Amino acid sequence: MGGAAIIEQLMTTEGRSDPYPLYAKARELGPVAPIGDGMFMVSGYAAANKILRMPAFGVATAELLADLTPGYTEHSSLDLFGRSILQRNAPDQPRVRSLIASVFTARRVAALRPAVVAAVDRLLDEMAEQGADGSPVDFMDAFAFRLPVGVICELLGVPEQDRYRFRGLASDLTVALEFVQDLDELTDADSAADELTRYFTELAVERLARPQDDLVTDLARIAAADDERLSAEELLANLVLLLVAGFETTTNLLGNGLNLLFHHPEAVAGLRSGAITPAGFTDEVLRFDSPVQVSGRVALGEDLVIEGVPIPPGHGVTLLVGSANRDPARYERSEVFDPTRTDSQPLSFGGGAHFCLGSQLARLEAEVAVPALLDRFPRLAPGGVPTRRDRLVLRGFETLPVTVR
Repeated sequence: MGGAAIIEQLMTTEGRSDPYPLYAKARELGPVAPIGDGMFMVSGYAAANKILRMPAFGVATAELLADLTPGYTEHSSLDLFGRSILQRNAPDQPRVRSLIASVFTARRVAALRPAVVAAVDRLLDEMAEQGADGSPVDFMDAFAFRLPVGVICELLGVPEQDRYRFRGLASDLTVALEFVQDLDELTDADSAADELTRYFTELAVERLARPQDDLVTDLARIAAADDERLSAEELLANLVLLLVAGFETTTNLLGNGLNLLFHHPEAVAGLRSGAITPAGFTDEVLRFDSPVQVSGRVALGEDLVIEGVPIPPGHGVTLLVGSANRDPARYERSEVFDPTRTDSQPLSFGGGAHFCLGSQLARLEAEVAVPALLDRFPRLAPGGVPTRRDRLVLRGFETLPVTVR
């Protein structure tokens, strides 16, 4: 099977449901392989890691994609992500990222630990109440979504009464990050982008009038003071990105992690005994079943050679992150889930200039939540058949029923 056929299969429902056999076939073609139309597929760890960290590779900007895709500029969801740091290169990306990083600090994230602990305890209380009669509780809805959305909204300054709206809106919006073959599929994504833009426009105005100790206030002040440092359009696009990225991947991390625990009782025992650390477990979930499976870059420089394969300027690379994380050239027993690994450095949060700003927050939430969940519910068990989201780029569950007694 050639590279183009593998990519085609990955975009089917069956391929999205379990991409790992297709990743293995991709690695048989070599760590870097051409797939036609000026594109390359990267399935090896060393190659993906190198590309993610090289300034000579950038993201595909909205301007580039608009030139290649008829009708691209007509979709507000694509425009929204195109104005965020997700799809900008230098000089815009480092300028805006540094502003976000100046307010989204490690100290600010670390200070959230007591709030994360309290939120976990509250949600576990609610799960216990819902499942007190032995009936199934949907872990995704009751916990995996509510914990990270509550935490990122606390950081941003989104009022609690508004937070219930975001799961559906984020689910609709992030379709724009998938391999969309027909832009007509973006109707709901565009509506979600419009609604979220309106929401943060109003919230930014409110915070400028009545400042609080939150990210919306801090970033809105920067934009109001100097439009050249942070334009109003960049402010809104990146507030939406922070919201969506702040819980989408963590929701999937928690769901994927619990599903793996159900299939690996030895990991449950290890976490409960202390033989497996929460950090080690989180790293292995990120490696073995990454919440982010695919990323992309474009060659910006000349004479770029990756693992012996020349990548001409302007050519794109599809980074199969989920494959790289299971590359047997990087990991022994790469197809085995082993949270006792000591050499795990998954590429799930990216690398280089676009390394995920929220990685520390995602790890904090997972490392607090998983031990607390196992401590609280000694009889935690599957409560029905889970359903996966029909996505490739962002991999996770739609439902994950559990019983807690």
